[in-house]
Amino acid sequence: MTLAIKASGLAKAYGEVVALNGIDIEVEQGTVLGLLGPNGSGKTTTVRILATLLQADSGSASVGGFDVVTQPDEVRSVIGLTGQYAAVDEYLTGRENLELFGRLFHLSKFDAAKRATELLDRFDLSDAADRGIKGYSGGMRRRLDLAASLIGRPNVLFLDEPTTGLDPRSRQGMWSVIENLVSEGTTVLLTTQYLEEADQLADRIVVLDHGTVIAKGTSNELKSQVGGDRIEIVVESSADVARASELIQEFGSAAASIEDVTKTILLPVAGGSTAIVNIVRKLDENKIAIADIALRRPTLDDVFLSLTGHATEDNEESSAPAKGRRGRKGRS
Repeated sequence: MTLAIKASGLAKAYGEVVALNGIDIEVEQGTVLGLLGPNGSGKTTTVRILATLLQADSGSASVGGFDVVTQPDEVRSVIGLTGQYAAVDEYLTGRENLELFGRLFHLSKFDAAKRATELLDRFDLSDAADRGIKGYSGGMRRRLDLAASLIGRPNVLFLDEPTTGLDPRSRQGMWSVIENLVSEGTTVLLTTQYLEEADQLADRIVVLDHGTVIAKGTSNELKSQVGGDRIEIVVESSADVARASELIQEFGSAAASIEDVTKTILLPVAGGSTAIVNIVRKLDENKIAIADIALRRPTLDDVFLSLTGHATEDNEESSAPAKGRRGRKGRS
């Protein structure tokens, strides 16, 4: 196993506020690690430390085999970073922005123009290449920002909440771009508050809360922590709820629970599809009418609520950009 990112015991405090409390992270080369948590959990602090924009109080970290403290220049030579705020210049066109970044990477004028054209085409921005950024939509700006982070062909890419503020269609587009990058061998550390984003993109997930790692594993491994499938049955008559619950208990893997107000029975099951057939047959045989029945699988929302007791949107933190120029490959 080749690790592209490794962090051990990372800790950071701002006065009495603990941002990170000794976290450990490992990311295999060519995979996506989803760093999941609410604002205030320590996600952005972690990215800033790994991208050499911030120094930890204690612990160690390496990216691409280089130490983030003793070899910062080498780390910057192999990484790209797209933060929560687009770093493009609104007074330039899309092409001019990318050519500028190319020159900052010490590309010749010809090579910078060639690389800009390649990226504009790749991110479906060719038609808007010579338009001012002020006329770009939010999704276009985010794609241009991601394109800029790829100017130097980084091996490791940090994406700090890259789809914040995007509409669902633009978010799906960004997901496709990220998946393509990973298929080509790029290693990605993705921070997000969107549980479905981590579910879609991440090979492994680390859940942070108040600067502490509270869970880690694949999406399915985390979901298994909150139990298996549940069948939700809504009966037509409230008078049938208790009896229906007793009748279907034999198909459950644990005790059923009842929500009287909604006439709903929640039954934990193993082998949900088969259980649905058996439940429908059993209730039909006993003349109990079903208004609705559905198989519900645990989600990352369930995982997070189970682990923390609150949703990812709780717990607001300051998410302002770090002081100075935000780092990408070769920028800090």
